[in-house]
Amino acid sequence: MSTATVSTLHGARLPKWSPYAIAAGSVAVAVGIGLGAGLDSRVQWGLIAAILFLVGTFGIAARVEGRRQAKDRMATSLVWVAFMLAVIPLVSLVWVTVARGLKVLDVYFLTHSMGVVADTEPGGGIYAAIIGSLEQVGLATLIAAPVGVLTAIYLVEYGRGNLSRAITFFVDVMTGIPSIVAGLFILSLMLQFEMQPFGFAGSLALAILMMPVVVRSTEEMLKLVPNELREASLALGVPKWRTILKVVLPTAIGGITTGIMLAIARIAGETAPVLLLVFGNPFINNNPFEGAQSSLPLYIYQQYANSAGSGAAYDRAWAASLTLIAFVMILNLVARGIARWKAPKTGR
Repeated sequence: MSTATVSTLHGARLPKWSPYAIAAGSVAVAVGIGLGAGLDSRVQWGLIAAILFLVGTFGIAARVEGRRQAKDRMATSLVWVAFMLAVIPLVSLVWVTVARGLKVLDVYFLTHSMGVVADTEPGGGIYAAIIGSLEQVGLATLIAAPVGVLTAIYLVEYGRGNLSRAITFFVDVMTGIPSIVAGLFILSLMLQFEMQPFGFAGSLALAILMMPVVVRSTEEMLKLVPNELREASLALGVPKWRTILKVVLPTAIGGITTGIMLAIARIAGETAPVLLLVFGNPFINNNPFEGAQSSLPLYIYQQYANSAGSGAAYDRAWAASLTLIAFVMILNLVARGIARWKAPKTGR
């Protein structure tokens, strides 16, 4: 078949560079409209450019390629616009956090605490907050991860009847519980027993928030394990508990680990339970079972709330925010490494 015949069958097509040209033209026109109308917000400029890009893509494609192909390009453009609307604020947030956090983020800041340094004075650091966060999140993980994984194993492998449905219902309810409610629950118990704020109380509230996330993610990972693997193991006479331990869990360990790390990342930034139960402490307290402690989210909140317009407090808050982001990123990298290490080996 000749090239002319193929071209006739397929009709006219826009060149591959056309989306970039339309996008550049939309941005240019949006800037012109923004300047002409006196719009100060760059967000408004971006929204105008997105609308112009969608309208321009559909109009040009409909004229050159036909309405059917134009609808396809319109759907693709919507996906790209949605992607950019999600990515641009994220990139902007990370950029601002890095730019402002690096002002005071150094070895001294990481290895010293506030102590007697006032919130409005320069100096001080987040060592006590790092210790508190690591201990509180670590204890919460030690409580929530085993309970969540075992609950998910029961629901997938053994759960039948009313008990399974009741557990699933309460897990769904707990997934949507606000963090302040978990903190108030633990606080009511502390008031009942006349207990003072201490780090482990915050860990209990964080464990309540973490548990349903672990259950849901582990449950989905276990459901992805092919039933043929279970049946093959059971056919060889292997007990069910051993099949779960040696076949099901190793197959799903990558997803389970990732789910646990995502749950840790969620609770690592919670402030309300820590504010109610841990209370904050400018001095170092390595014992989570006695006395008030600090934590990174609480430190950020206190530096911002008590800054009284001080630039030093704002800089410390941004630096602590950058440290918290780095902590979450390290957790995710560790999770990926463990998942790849423990993933079942495939080969021919």
